[in-house]
Amino acid sequence: MHMADALVSAAVGATMYVASTAATIYSVKKVRLENNPKKIPVMGVMGAFVFATQMINFTIPGTGASGHLCGGMLLTALLGPYAAFLTMIAILLIQCLMFADGGLLALGCNVWNMAFYGCFIGYFLVWKPMMKQGMSKRKIAAGSILGCVLTLQLGAFSVSIETLLSGITSLPFGVFVGTMQPIHLAIGFVEGLITTAVLIFVYESRPELLACNEKTEAKNRFSLKKTLAILGVFVVLIGGAFSLGASSYPDGLEWSIERLTGSADVEAEGSVHETAAKVQEKTAVLPDYAFKDSESAIGTSFSGIVGSGIVVIVCIGACYLFNFFRKQSRKKA
Repeated sequence: MHMADALVSAAVGATMYVASTAATIYSVKKVRLENNPKKIPVMGVMGAFVFATQMINFTIPGTGASGHLCGGMLLTALLGPYAAFLTMIAILLIQCLMFADGGLLALGCNVWNMAFYGCFIGYFLVWKPMMKQGMSKRKIAAGSILGCVLTLQLGAFSVSIETLLSGITSLPFGVFVGTMQPIHLAIGFVEGLITTAVLIFVYESRPELLACNEKTEAKNRFSLKKTLAILGVFVVLIGGAFSLGASSYPDGLEWSIERLTGSADVEAEGSVHETAAKVQEKTAVLPDYAFKDSESAIGTSFSGIVGSGIVVIVCIGACYLFNFFRKQSRKKA
């Protein structure tokens, strides 16, 4: 659901940058008040996991469309809303700059649509209320599916609103919404199943990693290192191997545009769009998760592994750079 710059006007893009930046500043402030340094490696590994998993587009049967994990709901169930939101920003920023996945002008929109709803709405409206009286596998499944469906619907609707307000395409709003919402309903349901599987693994292995786990009676079976090591192995397998089997069908947004215009490619003119495109062209060393001017499958595997590694470095590095999860312990000292 990464929006391209061609859907977004400069005014809408700037507005969404401001909104996403405000949420980012608030999240940084909240995270710095936490006193849980164990979250630092979890942010890195799970950020890499979401990055790698987003490379695998799964086919939606009978539609000719595909979808991929957004990951906000998964991260917020493990990290809480603020750390999850910052982790999602790292993922989206790397995807945009290094792989040209999502437009640079549209980055603020993509952060809002894919990170804000999943991390904040998913946590405060779904995960936290459902786990308030205790945690179980059934609650995890219900919360995962409901949260993914709800937040993806909100994200898809926001794409339509942002496109309408931009006014630089000929996409009819009513028909666009009517196409976007059903396909993302299906994508959200599949994402909910994937999220359920990962969270139940964590629940059975290291339940203390789950947010709102205060009343759970489940016991830790694996150490933190072992749990993260297993997830790390999956990151390498998903990014380096499973990504080669990703569906070739257009994702839900591209499919919706293609249904209305006959092509998934939408172009926009203007100095702002041209400048953003030039900047992104220079920063994208692996455009579309491949070597430049090459269709070799090695480029996809390389992108999955290297991209995941960079996400780990950025997430963990940012934690130490901005002194996350340390403020309270320093006060006590």
